[in-house]
Amino acid sequence: MVKKQVIWPSIAKNDLLSILDYYYKRNGNKVYSGKLYKKFQKNVSLISKISFLGKPTDIPHVRIITINEYLLFYKVSAKEIIILTIWDSRRNPDNLNINS
Repeated sequence: MVKKQVIWPSIAKNDLLSILDYYYKRNGNKVYSGKLYKKFQKNVSLISKISFLGKPTDIPHVRIITINEYLLFYKVSAKEIIILTIWDSRRNPDNLNINS
């Protein structure tokens, strides 16, 4: 099992940081944000090893995994995994834009 390099473009990094910041501000501490961050890291580590773990989408080479109420979209190539976006599944799907 070859571990692929994971690329986090700035849009995906911003998605993650916004989610973590939201819970930090809402809860007044870093406890939940830290637990959620660890879940994201664990799942990203898994898909770097088993890239086809996520469910396929209608977009070629783009897959999706669910982490709590969030959908992490990623693109699989021969040598790397590119995290495209993290989407809150409670939001209107018509507003979802995935730039693969």
